[in-house]
Amino acid sequence: MAIDKVAVLGAGSWGTTFAKVVADSGPDVVLWARRDEVASAISSTRTNPDYLPGVTLPSNLVATSDPAKAFDGAQAVVLAVPSQTLRANLSGWRDMLPAGATLVSLAKGVELGTLKRMSEVISEVAAVPSDQVAVVSGPNLAKEIAAGQPTATVIACSDHDRAVDLQHACSNSYFRPYTNTDVVGCELGGACKNVIALACGMAAGLGFGDNTMASIITRGLAETSRLGAALGADPLTFAGLAGLGDLVATCASPLSRNRTFGERLGRGESLAQAQEAAHGQVAEGVKSCSSIRALAQRVGVDMPITDGVHMVCHDGLSAGDLGAALLGRERKAERQ
Repeated sequence: MAIDKVAVLGAGSWGTTFAKVVADSGPDVVLWARRDEVASAISSTRTNPDYLPGVTLPSNLVATSDPAKAFDGAQAVVLAVPSQTLRANLSGWRDMLPAGATLVSLAKGVELGTLKRMSEVISEVAAVPSDQVAVVSGPNLAKEIAAGQPTATVIACSDHDRAVDLQHACSNSYFRPYTNTDVVGCELGGACKNVIALACGMAAGLGFGDNTMASIITRGLAETSRLGAALGADPLTFAGLAGLGDLVATCASPLSRNRTFGERLGRGESLAQAQEAAHGQVAEGVKSCSSIRALAQRVGVDMPITDGVHMVCHDGLSAGDLGAALLGRERKAERQ
């Protein structure tokens, strides 16, 4: 089914960027902003000065602070709110959702408490079957995509035809989506990479170089893959865009909020100081490290980097002590 209208809920940097991607691909887009002034600025200036300054938005993208207007007639609803607020937001929108619309998650995380992936939260709260929910994951640094720099991503849905419909709705000259039916693997790759990026940022803040970064990325991919295998993901997913691709971009780029946040911790700033410096931008890994750690413990998977990032963020361990703890672990074969 051709998708002619898309609602994007959340006008942060990634939500606005994805709305631009879809609009540049042809469909009409309505972008919902929580604050009236953000919606008004987008409508009057064709830019989002708070979250995406300097980027001109297409004429077939309009903004509103009324979710009912965004939902009206939409064949796909894109949820671009932080992972830990998704349940509360969607609960408020549930009765307005268009019947049969594909629900798309841009959030990358695991919910605290329930330890559910975002697609599971959406399916539960919206009371829709899992094959009506899709996720977008990959190397998705918003600023570069908004500037029209070439990138590829993954649209994962257990209903292949829905994934293909979404693929057509967001394919353009700079954004190339691939389809995948492994929702579990794509979501875990997207959630875990934020935690590993925090660790890479800490290493950078401590003054370590490329060997250290490569080691963290590789071992981070190994523990993500172990968790995925325990939860039924396809191992090949972690070698693709939603696994290695997203991990490299998020761990290496100064545009990555998680990498930058971790770097501040590595330089000795407290969690509160790093959060203040972020100016409202969410580093998802700060909370997801705890839920991913709990999920790994539930299924008996060893994730030492994730465990260490949790201890730095929430238990008072210093970034320097984390490095010593990881290097001092029991020696073992690489594939264990």
